[in-house]
Amino acid sequence: MRRFTSLLLALSLGALSAQESDSPKSLYLKGNALLAPVLIFNVGAEYQLSQRQTLQVDALVSPWKSFRGNHMQVYMGHVEGRHYFRSAFDGLYVGVNAGFGLFDLTKWNYLGTDKFQRGFNFMFGASLGYQWQLNEKWNLDAFLGGGTSQGLYHGYEQVPPDSWIRYDEAEKWNKSGEWLPYRGGLMVSYKLN
Repeated sequence: MRRFTSLLLALSLGALSAQESDSPKSLYLKGNALLAPVLIFNVGAEYQLSQRQTLQVDALVSPWKSFRGNHMQVYMGHVEGRHYFRSAFDGLYVGVNAGFGLFDLTKWNYLGTDKFQRGFNFMFGASLGYQWQLNEKWNLDAFLGGGTSQGLYHGYEQVPPDSWIRYDEAEKWNKSGEWLPYRGGLMVSYKLN
């Protein structure tokens, strides 16, 4: 965990120190075209730090209180430092990210039951992506990322009509740590400057 934090900090500080003070920096606003049709909103902004490095912040909101009887409310935010192999906003890149999330969802192994989980998690990982410049103002950014997700939650069981009880036996929080993909999509990006 310390190594990951140190790597993210070093990437950010290295990019800041490499900036040329008089060169213009670009800023893109983005929206995830793959998630929008199912009304899951993933928006962000990516700012150029140097010739090959950028910093992206983004948020994801899945407002679904229930989908086919399963809880699916998720709120996540991420910060990601990216290194492009050609130049910023063009071509292949790798990134390191950190994020925080709140959730009220039915974990995959409880789908189809009356059980659901509420809590929060911390995420630390990496991304791989490719950005295409469509023209002077528009880009497409395809990416996939994942890493470790460390969650703390309470497990509940729905009791008709509208109440719930805890099904878990943890005194404080259940703890869950997994390695999994937690970001991805196709961002449509618009250049502001």
